Amino acid sequence: MDKKNIDIIWKRLISTILISGVICLMVCGNALSFVLKKGGKTYIVDQRGERWDVTQAKSLGFRPERFQYGIGRNAFTPLDDSHLSDDTSRVPKDLRIIGVTEGAFEQAYSITKLRRHEIANTKIH
Repeated sequence: MDKKNIDIIWKRLISTILISGVICLMVCGNALSFVLKKGGKTYIVDQRGERWDVTQAKSLGFRPERFQYGIGRNAFTPLDDSHLSDDTSRVPKDLRIIGVTEGAFEQAYSITKLRRHEIANTKIH
């Protein structure tokens, strides 16, 4: 074999190893989480070490070891409503929104904003 073929084989081998490592990290990421049984309760311990009591879910037939483990509390930036106002003069007419009405209280969020935030910190009065 000449040097050129050996270089190609090494590059492919290194690429394969790197890709395999990335896939392993993605698939095995939940290995950092586990099910803990303590004091008659069953917990899922997430990747940040926080315990989530799933005793009730287990009693209903769910299997904690099959739960998909989250990455923990405060992992997502909530949609903060402190910047909202009643001024609708600059709101595009074709803006898609989701709204909530409770008595005299109304609140609406654009679909665009909700796509970037998993949580909205809004109190309905």
